[in-house]
Amino acid sequence: MTYVVTDNCIKCKYMDCVEVCPVDCFYEGDNMLVIHPDECIDCGVCEPECPADAIKPDTEPGLEKWLEVNTEYADKWPNITAKKEPPADAKQFDGETGKFEKYFSPEPGEGN
Repeated sequence: MTYVVTDNCIKCKYMDCVEVCPVDCFYEGDNMLVIHPDECIDCGVCEPECPADAIKPDTEPGLEKWLEVNTEYADKWPNITAKKEPPADAKQFDGETGKFEKYFSPEPGEGN
């Protein structure tokens, strides 16, 4: 098992999860984060920290796509180990459906 970041992170990117991860397995894209599934130790500490409820265990049904997205982009995007300010309009996008199709960016974030 591992945890995955799902579409509600897109354009929200609160980053509270980054602060609590003991193994620094988060990677930053332009408008979302992903978890490297081979680095995640399945501790679950990040899941309740996400204000957008975007982090789920990959054992939940229907998350295969998100495991693929997290795996692919964790290898492409820079590691992030410290929380930054979320986007100013994050609350506006929190809970919106279909965000992957509308807003996903394959571009990397800055990392730290």
